[in-house]
Amino acid sequence: MRRRKAKKIAILPDPKFNDVTVTKFVNNLMYSGKKNLAFKIFYDAIEIVDKKLEEQEALEVFKKALDNVTPSVEVRSRRVGGATFQIPTPVREGRKQSLAMKWLIGYARKRNEKSMAGKLASEIIAASKEEGAAFKKKEDTLRMAEANKAFSHFRF
Repeated sequence: MRRRKAKKIAILPDPKFNDVTVTKFVNNLMYSGKKNLAFKIFYDAIEIVDKKLEEQEALEVFKKALDNVTPSVEVRSRRVGGATFQIPTPVREGRKQSLAMKWLIGYARKRNEKSMAGKLASEIIAASKEEGAAFKKKEDTLRMAEANKAFSHFRF
């Protein structure tokens, strides 16, 4: 066990939208410490979203997409006796946001489009409309938790 709780590192807001959530998203998007490239990809994706959905503000679409993909419950494996049970547990606040971002980015990378900005924009638009692979992942997680509700008394 740790002697003391680890310090939280303060994350600065991004330069364009002045939003901490955007910076966290870009940090997840980044490969090999190339933050400028990650910011460029994100801003290009937001621009594409703005062009495709002119009636809505792009940052609001992004926030709505994140909210739609955010899970409330997840299943954790726990061994009881000789059997392993999938136990539904509520997700902590920080982990909720982190999972949502990872799912959005992961499924955007798997899309078949030319640029990463295009892929990300498509996934953001799909998630804001409650469609797409990232939203499906959230639904599947919720369904798994629902199916294993009977084992929730094993929670630690």
